[in-house]
Amino acid sequence: MKARISFEDLSKELMEVLMKPGYYIHQSGLDPKLIELMNFRVSTINGCAYCLDMHFKDAVAMGESEQRLYSLAAWRECPYYSDKERAVLDYAEAVTANHVEDAVFDALTAFFSKKEIADLTVAITAINTWNRLNRAFKTVPGGYKVGQYA
Repeated sequence: MKARISFEDLSKELMEVLMKPGYYIHQSGLDPKLIELMNFRVSTINGCAYCLDMHFKDAVAMGESEQRLYSLAAWRECPYYSDKERAVLDYAEAVTANHVEDAVFDALTAFFSKKEIADLTVAITAINTWNRLNRAFKTVPGGYKVGQYA
């Protein structure tokens, strides 16, 4: 497999724009492990092999269990996700589908402030952007090292 476009071929300015949301989310105070769980779920929905490789490795390095990652596509049927995680996963799926019902949004308010919900929404839209870029560019998965883009 060969990439159509390598991120190394992009301008420094474009890469800075693409990386800014991630830097912001990293500083936002949102739980990094929760963000990795959400990133992995959205990448599964979007079928982004590169991001699945990356976020699986990052989540495991943060202490996430392989069982929870392997079961994430069926999170509604699994007992080992918290109510907070369920609210985030439901919201992430809804934002990814571009159809957020009031009940899905309202479930977040038990766990997050308006600022945190806005930050979470930025995180969800950022991973969707990366998924789409990596799929369009055919970025080759497998070579990611934990913390490579930190």
